[in-house]
Amino acid sequence: MTKIKAVYPGSFDPVTLGHVDLIKRGSRIFDELVVGVGDNLRKGALFSPEERVEFIKHAVKGIKNVKVVPFSSLLVEFARKESAHVILKGLRAVSDFDYELQMSLINRRMATKLETVFMMPSEEFSFVSSSLIKEIASHRGNVSSMVPDEVQEALVERLSQGKPTRSRKKKQ
Repeated sequence: MTKIKAVYPGSFDPVTLGHVDLIKRGSRIFDELVVGVGDNLRKGALFSPEERVEFIKHAVKGIKNVKVVPFSSLLVEFARKESAHVILKGLRAVSDFDYELQMSLINRRMATKLETVFMMPSEEFSFVSSSLIKEIASHRGNVSSMVPDEVQEALVERLSQGKPTRSRKKKQ
């Protein structure tokens, strides 16, 4: 039986717990999952590609079939380079679907054997986006329930001149 390898691309600036949720769930579906950290020049990144790769590696440490790598090519070229069969994409809302449908159709035109699989985030993360995280953090809002701890600390340092926000309360 052929092993199914998927790529999960994104800018992940910063990685959120919604992204981590999809990575964990995708790792249970696919034999191998490559998280591709894109360097999108149209988006002004807060963190470097190397920082984003490290954040994700730390967040998914221990998941054996996940690899995290940066890329700066077309997604279909990255998928070919990784010998992937599937592109995994997350959809939070109908507005995401319009854009992602267009992208999946153009990707299929360029790489006919590459399939796109859409996954919905877990309900608790359905509203979380990297853009919103940066906006909240830039106003010293508490994003600790939406990002890995390491990302929370980096956001505080980068956006709040090191002034700490309220920390996440531990569940008992």
